[in-house]
Amino acid sequence: MQSLSDVVTSYDTITDTPEDTLSIQDKPGHECGVFGIVAADADVARLTFFGLYALQHRGQESAGIAVSNGRSIRYYKNMGLVAQVFDEDKLRPLSGYLAIGHTRYSTTGSSKLENAQPFVVESALGPLAVGHNGNLTNAASLRRELLQRGVGLTSSSDSEVITQMLAGGEGRTWEEKLKVFMVRAQGAYCLTVLTRDALYAVRDPWGLHPLCLGRLGEQGWVVASESCALGTIGAEFVREVEPGEILKITLDGPQVISHQPSPRIAACLFEYIYFARPDSVLHGKVLHAMRVAQGRELAREAPCDADVVIAVPDSATPAAIGYAQESGIPYSEGLIKNRYIGRTFIQPDDRLRKLGIALKFNALSDNLAGKRVVLVDDSIVRGNTSGPIVRMLREAGAKEVHVRVSSPPIRHPCFLGVDMATYPELIAHRMSIEGIRQHLGADSLAYLSLEGLIRSTGRDPATFCTGCFTGHYPVEIEPVDKEVFELR
Repeated sequence: MQSLSDVVTSYDTITDTPEDTLSIQDKPGHECGVFGIVAADADVARLTFFGLYALQHRGQESAGIAVSNGRSIRYYKNMGLVAQVFDEDKLRPLSGYLAIGHTRYSTTGSSKLENAQPFVVESALGPLAVGHNGNLTNAASLRRELLQRGVGLTSSSDSEVITQMLAGGEGRTWEEKLKVFMVRAQGAYCLTVLTRDALYAVRDPWGLHPLCLGRLGEQGWVVASESCALGTIGAEFVREVEPGEILKITLDGPQVISHQPSPRIAACLFEYIYFARPDSVLHGKVLHAMRVAQGRELAREAPCDADVVIAVPDSATPAAIGYAQESGIPYSEGLIKNRYIGRTFIQPDDRLRKLGIALKFNALSDNLAGKRVVLVDDSIVRGNTSGPIVRMLREAGAKEVHVRVSSPPIRHPCFLGVDMATYPELIAHRMSIEGIRQHLGADSLAYLSLEGLIRSTGRDPATFCTGCFTGHYPVEIEPVDKEVFELR
């Protein structure tokens, strides 16, 4: 059995993300996906692989798995999609009965191997591995404290800050160290923490991003960012990890270590609009149904005389279905998505680059010719793909194109675990709605109101973070650039 110091450390690094390479991304950057499992007599590395595969939509930059056999931790991580990082040869050495996995989209720290997770260190209490989804808003001050104490940092990620805070922080046990961390940390964090003989699941007191608990057979337990990952490996959803909760999970089952109270719950609204998979469950409701409800609200708020409703696939499809149901306008497919274009790291040549959005979508002219079209999208961030899509529909014969967006205008960045773009990049920060309509070349443009969006969730408006829409954040923000901690 390899020791922690003997783990594989040779990697083939891929630096370009599919969206950056093709310059066709106009959505908020995904966050990260975390996964953890405790199961006797099971191939936990393989189960973690499939759990991460189900969470691939949350991050496509890097992936990693760490496994404990009760004595030591082995791990492997690399740049790329889950299926690019792992094969049978990479999984085979990862034997044990506890595991965590991570798939990353960078929010603090650039997309490079040094920032890939899980972070694994040796400590006075033994080996430690940490996977993190979110963003600490006081990462800069916490990082300075570590450096002043003489702690060496090898990455530019706030997730390494978390790892080192736990490894060298106050407390005689991991439970005590986690409690101290939660007092010090501000912002968004869902953690899977792997020690020699236990898995810990930790969720920030604001409940900014989702984390759930599932059961696998008689003795297996799973935690994951979304419930869709549980179903993929045959686990049964038990409940959400509560905001402010620390769960310790061993073969004896989950144990609540502490539950830190929060001044308020502030769930990320973009989980409901775009991030989470439509088959995932949040607060007892399937997301697909809530996104259909968003479309219904949009149709009531922004009706249109039209012949057909189409979606920007795939994320806006449920809202487009809801819009069609409420308005009585027939729903049809108007855009076909090339679902594999984002799977390549091959650079397009100049001729292909000029095709732009055509690399990702093809228009169905038979469904569009001579029609007044309602085009439903779930969000517009930079506005760099919506205009080309409108032009594509017109070139396919659409007589009119009316854009409807099932979220409010995004006027502010996110500092809590979502790569939402900067103020200068946000089109709704720079332009009025009429200015955006002209920029897109649409016949009309309307967004869902914040009140309508929240109404579609069926939840109390006071339980959401609305920072990207209103500029009001649930915690104090220290605005920093994504790459502020890059090693020069």
